[in-house]
Amino acid sequence: MPTLSTLLVFVTASLALNVTPGPDMLYVIARSTAEGRRAGIVSSLGIAAGALVHMTLAAAGLSSLLLAVPVAYDAVRYLGAAYLVYLGVRTLLARATSVDAPPVARASLAAVFRQGMVTNLLNPKVALFFLAFLPQFVSAGRGSVAAQLVFLGLLFNLLGTAVNVLVALLASGAGEWGRARVGTSGWVRRLPGVVFVGLGLRLALMRRD
Repeated sequence: MPTLSTLLVFVTASLALNVTPGPDMLYVIARSTAEGRRAGIVSSLGIAAGALVHMTLAAAGLSSLLLAVPVAYDAVRYLGAAYLVYLGVRTLLARATSVDAPPVARASLAAVFRQGMVTNLLNPKVALFFLAFLPQFVSAGRGSVAAQLVFLGLLFNLLGTAVNVLVALLASGAGEWGRARVGTSGWVRRLPGVVFVGLGLRLALMRRD
């Protein structure tokens, strides 16, 4: 398993990245403001289910590739680094805009869960992110690569779900006030960009164990 210092970096980065307003968070806000706390929490769980699928596929594919083709580690590392830096620069250069949650029609909790899961599954950036983010925290000298990828993926998903549930609670209570302020704060917009760039550079410069 990863070292304690690696886990601390991973948790810090994961929390910073999970506060980035995106399709998943906007869906949670929309459900929370329209239908209340329960719908917001259920939508968060649906998104977590979708992320679990992405994580499983990424972990299976990455572990097989890295074990079968050692040179693939460097290929994944440099591609992942480039992708993270690209995301970071684009985030930092993006103009400040108000983020509006999409309107949603009322639905049963089962439908809310399914729609949350589909929202996450149909976002290809989630799969790309797992491919770029997870490998840099894996050490071949600390046990099974597949087990480490699964562990980190589950931890990231748990942290992301916690953030979305908190958003659901705040949005359901604050209503339009909370929705109007998501994504408008300067530090909320820029912090993920800084983290993306930092992770990309770290991934590019790290050595394989």
